[in-house]
Amino acid sequence: MTDNNFFVHPTAIVDENCTIGEGTRIWHWSHVMHDVVIGSHCNIGEHAFIENGVILGNCVKVKNNVALYTGVECEDDVFLGPNCVFTNVHNPRSFIERKSEIKKTIIRKGATIGANATIVCGNEIGEYAFIGAGSVVTKPVPAYTMVIGNPAKEYARVCKCGVKLDENLHCIACGKQYTINNDGDVSPITE
Repeated sequence: MTDNNFFVHPTAIVDENCTIGEGTRIWHWSHVMHDVVIGSHCNIGEHAFIENGVILGNCVKVKNNVALYTGVECEDDVFLGPNCVFTNVHNPRSFIERKSEIKKTIIRKGATIGANATIVCGNEIGEYAFIGAGSVVTKPVPAYTMVIGNPAKEYARVCKCGVKLDENLHCIACGKQYTINNDGDVSPITE
């Protein structure tokens, strides 16, 4: 189905009352529930599930088998690797309804979530952060920081281009230089 300049594969299900931006593609056997907002030029891979209320910015890539639950918000240029998953309640029980306890999870601009990573709800992933494959994020991740493991721990500082910064906070791939402020946060000196 092509409508309003976006593409939905015939096997995908898109419920009513969704907002989908121009140039977005939704592929095989994916389900987008009602009241989802998807920006322009996004790519939703096969078997993705996007629950009601999820918000995706522009140019977000959702790879195959990703599950996004109510409370998740991704800013522009976010990459969600295959099979990554997000939770939305800290202590779920099938016999207790906890919809009023849903925690918001925010993935900031340009962040990457690696394949098979799990993001525990209520955390914020900073701009251009990098979550290693298979990691379990249980606390907020600062901008330009790579975390790995279970639970995820800081491994390195990373450039906007995704390459690990050297000990001088310099990117050997693109030449950008970074600095650390008084709070320990990394930011680029020049864009």
